[in-house]
Order: sequence, then C-alpha cells, then structure tokens
Amino acid sequence: MKRNTRSVIFQTLRCSKGLTLLGQCVTGNLRRALSDKLSRLTADRLTKLEPGAAVSRFVGDVDTVETLFTSGIISIAADLCKVVGIFVIIGGKNPGLVLMLLLLVPVIFAFTRFVQKRSLKAQVENRNAVAKAANHVPETIHNIRTIHTLEKEEYMEQRYSGYIGESYAAMKKTNFFDAIYSPVILLFNAVVTAAVLILSATGIPVVKTFFGMSVGTAVAMISYIPQVFSLLESIGMEIQTIQSAVAGVHRIDEFLAQPERWDTDEGPRFIEDAPCVELKDVCFGYVSEQEVLHDLSFQLLPGEHLTLIGRTGAGKSTIFKLLLGQYQPQSGHVRIHGQEAALIPDFAKRRIFGYVEQTFHPVPGTVADQIRLFDETIKPDMVESAARVVGLHHAIALLPDGYQTTYAPDLFSQGQAQLLSIARTIAAQPEILLLDEITANLDADTEQTVLAALRKASQNRTVLSISHRFYEQAGGKQLHI
Repeated sequence: MKRNTRSVIFQTLRCSKGLTLLGQCVTGNLRRALSDKLSRLTADRLTKLEPGAAVSRFVGDVDTVETLFTSGIISIAADLCKVVGIFVIIGGKNPGLVLMLLLLVPVIFAFTRFVQKRSLKAQVENRNAVAKAANHVPETIHNIRTIHTLEKEEYMEQRYSGYIGESYAAMKKTNFFDAIYSPVILLFNAVVTAAVLILSATGIPVVKTFFGMSVGTAVAMISYIPQVFSLLESIGMEIQTIQSAVAGVHRIDEFLAQPERWDTDEGPRFIEDAPCVELKDVCFGYVSEQEVLHDLSFQLLPGEHLTLIGRTGAGKSTIFKLLLGQYQPQSGHVRIHGQEAALIPDFAKRRIFGYVEQTFHPVPGTVADQIRLFDETIKPDMVESAARVVGLHHAIALLPDGYQTTYAPDLFSQGQAQLLSIARTIAAQPEILLLDEITANLDADTEQTVLAALRKASQNRTVLSISHRFYEQAGGKQLHI
C-alpha cells in the first residue's frame, strides 16, 4: 500500500489529543511508515539507496516534522492571537493605524513568501548535501584498504570537502535570507511609526478623523507598533520552522513514493513434472534499451549441474537475481518448478535456494547464528550437520564456547569463512544451490578444501554455478552466456 506523509499525519490526527502528543505520534508513525517502505523497496532501489540519505530521512527529516507540532504551531498560534488582540486595542484609539497595518500585511506576506521559497530551496539543498556527506564517511571506512592501495586519499578528501562545501553554500543562502528578513521588518516598523506621527499632527480634518490622537494615546500607539512588527517578525521566523518541516515532508514523500516490490503468492505453487529451473525467452536490462540478457532459454532438471560461462557483464549474476525473484524479466519467463520465480514468497525461498557468494557476510551473534541466521526452524543438530558436511565442526568445537562462541572476524581464516558460508547455505536443506565465483578470492590449497566441501554439499541437489573450477571437478553442463 502506497502512503505519503500527509496520509500518515491525517491518520494520526484521528487518534491523538494535544499538539505535543500529536507531534510524538506523528514522529512514531512516520518512522514506522519509512521502515515499512524500506522493507518493501525493490532490489534495484535498495542497491542504489545511499545509507546516509536513508538515515537523514529517518532522523533529521522526521524530527523537523515533530518540531512543527511540538513548538512551531503552538508559537505561531500564540503570536497570531496577540496580533489580533493588539489590532482590536489599536482600532478603538486609532482606526487609521489599523487600516495602514492591514494594508501592509499583504506586502509583508509577499516578502515573507519570497524569503520562504528561497529558504526552502536552500534547506533542501543543505539536507541533500548533508546526506551525501553522512554517506561518504562509512563508505570511506568500509573501503579504506582499497583507498590506501590505490592512493586515493586525496580524491576521497576532495569529495567529502565538496559535499561539505555544498552544505555550506546552502546554509549561506539560508542565513542570508534570515539576515535580511529582520532588518526589512524593522524598516517597515520605522516607516509606519513616522507616518502615523506625521499624519496625527496634520491639521487636515479627514486625516485627523482617522489618525488624530492625544499625546498619551500617541505614546501608547508608538509602543504598540513595535510589538505588532515584533510579532510579525516572530511569526516569519516561526514560518522558517514550518519551511524546514515542509522540506522534510518533501524528502520523506520522495522516499515513500519510490517503487515497491510486487505482490507474491501466498505459498509455493509448484507444478508436478515441471523443470526444476527454467528460463524461457528471457530479456532483461537494468537500463531501458540496454539489455543484459536477450532471448535466453535453458532448463535444469532435478539433480543436474550447470555452469554459466561468459565475459564480465554478460549477465551471469543477473540470472541468479532473476531466479531469486529480486528482479522480473522485461519479457519471457523465469520459473522454478513451473512457478514464476518472482512470485515465490520470501519465507519459502531459503528452503528452495542456497546462495553462496564470493565473500562471507557475517551477522551479529554467535557462530551458530552465522549458520542458522536466526531461523528457529533450523535446530542445533541441523547446524552441526551442516558444519560437519563442510568440515568445520572440529574447528568450531575447539572454540571457547563451541557453537555459542560470539562470532569475530579473527576466529576463522578466509577459507574457513567461505566454508561457514556454505554451511549457512545448506543448513536449511535447499533443493537448488547457486554458486557465484565462490573460489575467486582463495589461494590454491584453500580452493581445493572449499571445492571438496562443495562436492559434498552438492550431492542430490540441482546446482547452477559461476565457477569454472567447480565445473572441472564436479562435472555437469556448460552454458555460454
């Protein structure tokens, strides 16, 4: 279900009382909506999403909306009430002054709108620049070894400085408009005060009817005029809070408007006697009018092994993504036992597919958690059985707490980490193994150990691999992409 910021706020209005409570409820509901949206994004959007940009929406943008309800609206409402009260008081003593102020209000409003629009644009630019800078830091840390190896420290520093420079330039614009707003309001204040005093002192009867007043009233009016403009200035500054919230709403709406994943079936709907894996006339491209796969067709029966061969960028890994349902083909069919792969629900996929990547990606938790991935249906005996198949049980048993030892990168060598990845893959006893260049980063001796483990893990399973070495040792068919 597609949502936007306004729908979330309106739903919250129906169940909240009090602006402060409302602000807190809006904040909570917006973050829930963003979290729900994050889980429903397509694989394409997830891979393109910058972590810093996502975090800035969850934190900074949502906080500005909360500030609008917890303080902005309350302050502006109080100031408006004060302005109305002063107008009523002045109207009884000097109707001409009220008329003059009422004529000035549209001018002040137009000036305020001029400042608002440019301030809003600058705030959006600043938020985008801050998001880029926030994303740049973890990206630099994650790739620090590559940066050092390629001697790109200065390049990364220049990029970061560029983002900070963009933020600084945007903030300068915001500060400029803030700086000119108050002096202009003060100028209006001085002009109105002078005009009222001059008009009240004139001897023209008609003018005196509207602006004539005693000395005591004049003193009172002079004290009221600055209050009116002070309140108008305060309202203008409070509108900056509204503008900041509007900028946050725009960015949240952009996030909530991104394409969502397609709906899947309620459960696997396999067709008896259908091929285990089938691609039929598949065409796919990440960019429109630039196909990676064109009219690709092949089948795999249960227990068959197939190795994909082709140059880099030919679409070998793309086939895996299509089989896993992360993408849908532009045309043609990608089927698992006769069911469209993209329609298989997520909860069923781990029992169907086992995907081994080039690099092992750990999760917080114990060694057992690395294999089980917090799947309660995978019991301790299944975890141990998977470790035994790949030859890791003995090494794990020697750890201080065995399988319950908290995982750390220095517990295992690179080859053992890849074996752990294979154990994770087969723990759920999947029918199909997808192997993506799993020995690319290993030395020759370690490669042989991993390949031996794979031969055991591949028994009685359908295997689709991007691994020439595995093909050479395990046999099977080849397909040139």
